[in-house]
Amino acid sequence: MDIICQFNKLKPRKFHGGADPLKYEEWKRKLENLFEIMDCPYQYKVALTTYQFEGEAEYWWDTVKPRGDENPMAWERLMGLLDNQYYPRDVQRIKEREFLSLKQGQMSVMESAAKFNELSRFAPRQVNTEERKMDHF
Repeated sequence: MDIICQFNKLKPRKFHGGADPLKYEEWKRKLENLFEIMDCPYQYKVALTTYQFEGEAEYWWDTVKPRGDENPMAWERLMGLLDNQYYPRDVQRIKEREFLSLKQGQMSVMESAAKFNELSRFAPRQVNTEERKMDHF
């Protein structure tokens, strides 16, 4: 029960589902940050995550969650299903291309750096070292 209290004290956001993949991606990042901060044990992640579902997301969960004598769902499987449902690969590719084609143009250096940081999360392999970050910036 302590883990639930600790989780709730961090005021996690609810997830309502919907058609905006960037809202999903933001929600997912915040949730993963909470789990990291609280050093959440692996076995609680699915239950704590699905507890945050409301509305359409809750209805979706009802269609994919394990039934009766099925094995409990693993965290990685849940994240894969969520990504497929709310953050399709084609959207990820579009955002990755947006990052890769980023030009400073009329932006100041500070504005360009902020946009670079914002979009870099969509191309993690392109910025996984300081050298690669510098090359792309």
